[in-house]
Amino acid sequence: MKKEKNLIRFQSINEIHDACGIPKPKHPLISLTHIEKESCFDVSQFPVYDVLNFYKITLVMKNKGRMRYGQDYYDFDEGSMMFLAPNQLVGITEYSGNAEYYVFLIHPDYLLGSPMAKKIKQYAYFSYSVNEALHLSETEKETVISVFKFISNELNDRIDEFSQDVILAQIELLLQYANRFYKRQFITRKTVNNDVLEKTEEILEEYFENSRALELGVPTVQYISEKLNISAGYLSDLLRALIGKNAKQYIHYKLIERAKEKLSSTDLSVSEIAYELGFEHSQSFSKLFKNKTLKSPLEFRQSFN
Repeated sequence: MKKEKNLIRFQSINEIHDACGIPKPKHPLISLTHIEKESCFDVSQFPVYDVLNFYKITLVMKNKGRMRYGQDYYDFDEGSMMFLAPNQLVGITEYSGNAEYYVFLIHPDYLLGSPMAKKIKQYAYFSYSVNEALHLSETEKETVISVFKFISNELNDRIDEFSQDVILAQIELLLQYANRFYKRQFITRKTVNNDVLEKTEEILEEYFENSRALELGVPTVQYISEKLNISAGYLSDLLRALIGKNAKQYIHYKLIERAKEKLSSTDLSVSEIAYELGFEHSQSFSKLFKNKTLKSPLEFRQSFN
């Protein structure tokens, strides 16, 4: 465990168990802890931030908690589930009252040599911000708990030559369930999510109307997500669920629509249009345009006329 100013880096799962005052894990590279008491951290003695060298999945069962992320605190209620990847800088989690929660820690080394070592990196929700937690229904919560209990039994009662393969299969099942439940969340929270879609369109419109492309280049997913105060991964997954396009594809769609408008209603050259849309080289613009429309910009202009 390394200490820096306002920061602790937990390098092993043993270290975080010691810091929390809970028994050492049966396996040094993986642990699943069910906690039913007040906050395991003495937050008055701890630094503001911590960094983990492993994956952390938290399910809050009872009561409320809050986590520091950047300069702000975010509340999460019972049924909330959060996913953190290694090396993410996150503040200490605080729980109020008689909290009950599960904490699942997986060191990347536990996954080495298995397909999960690569697969786990494909789940974008590990890069979501804390305020983009998964909110489970009662049925979904029961499903997650059933997987946790299966993993717990394997870790505590049956460690043998088959245990790792069985646990890896359960981890994959857990992540697949989380993927499904996030897709459900995108759909059931349509009012909020449609607002994000509208704001994304407004940001892109303002970007082009105020000639920001001349200064900043082609709009990026990171630019839009920062304006919306959500993570790039969450924005992409949300848009994919709403309109079938991820954030980058949606930006390209808006770029092409803007280009079509200029090609059909102005006498600007292809190079001038490319420059106004933020492209450094007109060839890059022409390549993208043809890829999306099956016509070059000039062919589109001629067919339109």
